[in-house]
Amino acid sequence: MAISVDTVYKTVLLILNKEQRGYITPEEFNKMAAQAQLGIFEKYFEDLNQALRMPENDSEYANRVKTLQEKIQQFEVNNTLTQVLNSGGYDSEIHRLGTLTYTENDRELQQLTQHDYNLINKSKLTKPTLDFPVYIVSSTGTATRINVYPTISNDKINAFYVRKPSDPQWNYVVGSLGEFNSINPQNFQIDDTDQTELILSILMYAGVVIRDQSIVQAAAGQIAQENANQKS
Repeated sequence: MAISVDTVYKTVLLILNKEQRGYITPEEFNKMAAQAQLGIFEKYFEDLNQALRMPENDSEYANRVKTLQEKIQQFEVNNTLTQVLNSGGYDSEIHRLGTLTYTENDRELQQLTQHDYNLINKSKLTKPTLDFPVYIVSSTGTATRINVYPTISNDKINAFYVRKPSDPQWNYVVGSLGEFNSINPQNFQIDDTDQTELILSILMYAGVVIRDQSIVQAAAGQIAQENANQKS
């Protein structure tokens, strides 16, 4: 179930106002909310990696690996990419790339470094073919591209990847008295069990924005305690 962006925003404002710590605008909240959601989303992968190293729990409802996999599962995509091109391109929706498959023969593309590709491409025996296709992921500045060898049309490459959660938005209209009224909100997409940590994370960012170190410290301490409780 999605976390209501309206509930989170009003909760954050309520805590700040109650403590007379200042005010954050909807625009400020939206930026902090997006960053807080992404931080928690990234932690899913770190926590899963750690949980996989621990002894398995047989409990149906307390299996940490299963819980984290379920949190990530809603962001998994298995589809044809529209921007896998030798001329460059990387689907903007991709956050973590899994496997690429050539659908004509169900061959999985092997990922290589540029150095490894240069080596195998020198020999006819090891040169990439449609039976043994490869790809390279490279970055230039902020742009990321996938180069596939040999050339394969986009509609014949299937990709399994994890997408980023969409940014939350507390959209609003200004009322007759100058107040902000919520309209067409974009809710958070991370798991609703993370609502408390989400609010605390936003409060920590809010403390930075309004230059109140006590909020930053209190929120950071509470987040650390929440994380410790989850891992204990």
